[in-house]
Amino acid sequence: MGIATVTLNRPAKRNALDIATIEELVDIFAALPHEGIRAAILRAEGPHFCAGLDLVEHHREERSAADFMRVCMRWHEAFNKMEYGGVPVIAALKGAVVGGGLELASAAHIRVAGPDCYFGLPEGQRGLFTGGGATIRVADLIGKARMIDMMLTGRLYAGDEAVSVGLCQYLVEDPETKARELAERAAQNPALSNFAICSAISHMQNMSALDAAYAEAVVAGVVNTQDAARERLAAFAGGTAAKVRPDS
Repeated sequence: MGIATVTLNRPAKRNALDIATIEELVDIFAALPHEGIRAAILRAEGPHFCAGLDLVEHHREERSAADFMRVCMRWHEAFNKMEYGGVPVIAALKGAVVGGGLELASAAHIRVAGPDCYFGLPEGQRGLFTGGGATIRVADLIGKARMIDMMLTGRLYAGDEAVSVGLCQYLVEDPETKARELAERAAQNPALSNFAICSAISHMQNMSALDAAYAEAVVAGVVNTQDAARERLAAFAGGTAAKVRPDS
């Protein structure tokens, strides 16, 4: 069905993101749309999803301000390719999803958390500031005030509270199984529809209301007249399409 699995594999480091991992993420998410991939699952080895920036590497490198700005731009490149690439990315989250790990997770289109999952932005306590898009994506998910609170005080979110504030959409016992179920469901949609859903909406959020309305009309004109849409509309008109209704 064309579902890719992308795995963070530095469990001894709680999957902290060093620059080599970021460069791999850039390459992977740049390639997925061109390889017939219909959906992707982002998961991690070990008990934690991602503890954020590899602070040991950062300390060892003694980067200048310009050096670290360039590192941040590579993070943005990786996460933008996830969010705007047009392939649905479902993140299966567990354990720590903190700092840059939360920035990574927030670039996914759907976030599925396990019961041991917790979210944090501890940058303030470490004398740091977010550099991988939290001010854009995390603030968009939970609001400016909650994000500032997390950074100033080290507040963590978990469980139902994390769902209620928007950090994740699902809270389940087995996030990887649920992520695969969602990926398989999304992969059944026409690729052009998924491309629009997973790129155009984010672009429109960056526009004025007037420009977004125009862009939405253009995208709808293209997507809603594709051959796959015509086939599905014919099934609907003929009474053979699946009904939209809650599960019994």
